Amino acid sequence: MYLQREEILALKGSGDLVISPTLSLEQIGEMTIDLRLGYDFLVSIQGREAFMDGSLNNDETARSFNTFFHKTRRRPGETFLLHPHQAILGVTLEYLRLPKNICLILNMRSSYARLGLSLSTIVQPGYTGCLSIELINSGKNAINLTVGARIFQARLVKMEYESNYFSSERKYMCQVRPEVSAVNSDKDLMILNKYWQSLNNRG
Repeated sequence: MYLQREEILALKGSGDLVISPTLSLEQIGEMTIDLRLGYDFLVSIQGREAFMDGSLNNDETARSFNTFFHKTRRRPGETFLLHPHQAILGVTLEYLRLPKNICLILNMRSSYARLGLSLSTIVQPGYTGCLSIELINSGKNAINLTVGARIFQARLVKMEYESNYFSSERKYMCQVRPEVSAVNSDKDLMILNKYWQSLNNRG
């Protein structure tokens, strides 16, 4: 079930839930926490390559995903223009540490979702770091966003059992800045690539 305001405040007061910089109480609703847009962005750009390769079958032509994104930073109060159908990678301004039995569901605040912004992220229990944001403008008009504004809304969900977030190796851990996809390190792609090589007499 979703945690309610008094439970959220109790976790924060005990130190089991860390949110920094400190939130004002008005950012904690009856069962939600408003989070702010951070400073750093990776902006998708059209490069010279025809596509981003989410496979391992083209070693000779594959390029790093970094070449498809441009790094940029804004100060609090400055704006960021998100064009129609453009995707950006960002982070929350807040740094969080979740309890081992609490997961987090992140969505847009309704006021921003009505502008055409879409986001859906689940954060695992015990996560530590800024929250990664994959933000898309699904509308037909560009949207000007203010850095530091409360545009995200988090819900905390209590799990039946505790989970140790650091018990296994993870691709994205303790992030404070946006990172490009690490999909090419997925084990299933490695297995599929070996199968593809055997079918095509490669390797």
